[in-house]
Formats: sequence, C-alpha cells, structure tokens
Amino acid sequence: MASFISHNAAETQQYGETWSREAGPGWVIGLRGDLGAGKTQLVKGLAHGLGVPQRIHSPTFTLVHEYPRGRYPLYHLDLYRLQHADEIAAAGLAEYFFREDGITVVEWIDRWQPPLSLQVPPGAHYRDVSLEILDDSRRRIIYEDFSP
Repeated sequence: MASFISHNAAETQQYGETWSREAGPGWVIGLRGDLGAGKTQLVKGLAHGLGVPQRIHSPTFTLVHEYPRGRYPLYHLDLYRLQHADEIAAAGLAEYFFREDGITVVEWIDRWQPPLSLQVPPGAHYRDVSLEILDDSRRRIIYEDFSP
C-alpha cells in the first residue's frame, strides 16, 4: 500500500497527473472518500496528464462522463446516487469496468459489491484508492494495486 499527504487541491491534481504516466487501457481506479475529500481533483490531474482537453466535472447527476480525446479514452463514473450493485448494473455502468480501450475512474466505488479487487480479469489492473480529510487543506491518499 502506498500513501501520500496532499497539502492542497493543486498537489492532489499533480498526484493524479503522475498516475497518468503508468495507467493504460484496462485500468480501473476506484475512489472512496467523504464529500470534499479530493476525488474529483485527483481525476482532473489524471485527465490533464492523459491530454484530455475538456474540463472535468464530477458526473454526480449524469452518472458517467466520457472523454474520448487524449492518450486513452477516460471514463469517469460517480456512483454516489446509487446504493447497490444491482442499481449500477441496471444503469448500464458495469460495462465501463475494465474497458480494454481506456481508463475508468469510479467515484464512490464502495457502492459496488463485491469489491472490484476480487474481479480483476487477466490483462486488467485495479487501483483501490481512499482519500481521507485530515484538515481544511490536507488529504491523505492511500492506494493499493491489484493485477492478476
């Protein structure tokens, strides 16, 4: 498990940008953390590093944003308004997990059960990420990688 302390939103974005250098097709990055923990800031950095030209917004009300332009397509999901895996599947979101053509980032991944870390297919990669609010500006980012 790796850990990083971010001191502001810009550092969180920079950290996400560093992940863009290693992430590739078939990756899923699952984010968990309270509101305001920095999940979307991390996605903004990842998108910037991938060369995504569009502005990144949390897809809380649309459930998914697709960003096809960049080094790889980026699929940004937000499960906040969904409670269970059956609702996620019914919304058609499960098809975004482990896409061979791009990278999927899922905010509120803890809404999906069983854990994706147990479902990683061959050739895919799952990064499980927790963001913890330490104070008004600092966030602890902890992650673990899973690959078969």
